[in-house]
Amino acid sequence: MQTKLADFIKNSPEGKEADAILRSCVHCGFCLATCPTYQILGDELDSPRGRIYLMKQMLEGQPVTRKTQLHLDRCLTCRACETTCPSGVRYGALVDISRGIVEKQVKRTLKAEVLRYSLRKILPNKFIFNGLLKIGRMGRWLAPGSLKKAIPAQPESAGEWPLACHARAMLVLDGCVQPTLAPNINAATARVLDKLGISLIKAEKAGCCGAVTFHLNAQQEGLDYMRRNIDAWWPFIEQHKAEAIVVTASGCGVTVKDYGHLLQHDEKYAGKAARISALAKDVSEILYAELADIQQRVDRQNTRIERRKLSFHSPCTLQHGMQIRGVVEKILTTVGFDLTHVPNTHLCCGSAGTYSILQPQLSQQLLKNKITALESGQPDQIATANIGCLMHLQSGTLLSVKHWVELVDERLS
Repeated sequence: MQTKLADFIKNSPEGKEADAILRSCVHCGFCLATCPTYQILGDELDSPRGRIYLMKQMLEGQPVTRKTQLHLDRCLTCRACETTCPSGVRYGALVDISRGIVEKQVKRTLKAEVLRYSLRKILPNKFIFNGLLKIGRMGRWLAPGSLKKAIPAQPESAGEWPLACHARAMLVLDGCVQPTLAPNINAATARVLDKLGISLIKAEKAGCCGAVTFHLNAQQEGLDYMRRNIDAWWPFIEQHKAEAIVVTASGCGVTVKDYGHLLQHDEKYAGKAARISALAKDVSEILYAELADIQQRVDRQNTRIERRKLSFHSPCTLQHGMQIRGVVEKILTTVGFDLTHVPNTHLCCGSAGTYSILQPQLSQQLLKNKITALESGQPDQIATANIGCLMHLQSGTLLSVKHWVELVDERLS
């Protein structure tokens, strides 16, 4: 694609990156076939190719309007288009750059501003989020049906976290909303790794990965969260006390793996960020490397395993963002689950961070489609790999939805 970027951006690092991405696009349109919003709305401006045209016009200096903002807002950033694209267009990075520019040039309504500000101040702060959720749960019985459904039920307790006693140790991203909404996920991960001779440890001052704030277009604020995590983890890395950083939420994992890119122009943090990204692993990558040990443990207790039909939802951040496909499924079949066939596995469930709040109609349609697909094989249970997807899916089905690592923990107990 021929480009002629405007003076305000062409010589900046973001401009050079955007220019390279735009030039890699050959207008083939393969992305239209896998874009969730295009499939629902049928408007090319709600497809990757259409949005690329809008972004190109903006970066070349044409007026930016609410129309551009609307179509970029509707994008889930699921990155299914990147998996499909034969030219390797880095669409997600281009959207991040463009959204940051649009946010500065197009004023939102007061209602939209307040909502976005509230989301980026509440969700990354687990103390505020936890406090507000407790209040919501106490008054849940007074809420109308639609609001009552939106308030998550009390989760099961976390269970035991094993003491760090192994020669091998790994850090874990504690996260922001996950410790409140599903505290057992990281605890289950710690128990599984403990059985494999690996201690899972927390860095006290680490918190939100920065994704929520960054993707709400408060990008500098998001980068600050990333720097805070790097500072919290660095003593462990520098002293060789942790061989990896385990991330159990794929939405966070894809962001932590991108720290090196996002902070590449920060002189103080660029090197450290690159090192952190290299060490970051989705929990599935860790367990897959230990699959032989897991298989031996399963073989020893095979007579006690009850086979159950399980439907697995692979989050977009896992299969498109991190390009991890088939790994979780292999682990689940190894521990004795029978996986059902799920149609259109490449499509988003509609959670997409804060998308379910900011674009509720589109999100609910995507949720309905995804639940239909997941339930089509008549599973006993649904599993996924991201806390946002987990909560979103649970709101649309009567079946139990759990993080897949919790199910592995149950099988290895």
